[in-house]
Amino acid sequence: MNGKKIKFGDVYEINTPKGLAYIQYTYKEDVYGCLIRVLPGIFDTRPLSFSQLSQARELYFVFFPVGAAASKGIIKHVANEPIPQFAQQRPPMRKHGGIDADGKVLNWWIWDTKEEILVDQLNEEQRCYSIASIWNDTMLIERISSGWMPEKVV
Repeated sequence: MNGKKIKFGDVYEINTPKGLAYIQYTYKEDVYGCLIRVLPGIFDTRPLSFSQLSQARELYFVFFPVGAAASKGIIKHVANEPIPQFAQQRPPMRKHGGIDADGKVLNWWIWDTKEEILVDQLNEEQRCYSIASIWNDTMLIERISSGWMPEKVV
């Protein structure tokens, strides 16, 4: 990014095998780093404007090293748009608790802005919570391209 500082509301383009995808930087967490919204849609060409796309409900949130990815040219800054009110705070998220020998998640930590609560089973609302993890560009591209959604992980 040639020394350009990242700002909340920045929209970035990332190339995927299926086309162009867009993310928006929304929040900074002390431990996890930059939180992004993965915006809906994969595009053949760059939209002329990002105002409507940036106001759409995101597919999910994930932590991603925005500054490093931008400085390496992995993502390209394309706009800065207002973050919708519903996305201005870090949303409740979930983190896996115990995992058995087969890799099955035994329980989940529900992580909101005030506390963490351990639950054995996710309710319908919690199944849709984004999973609190840090992804690199390879994981982000793979998940966007495959149509991955948090509710598929239970």
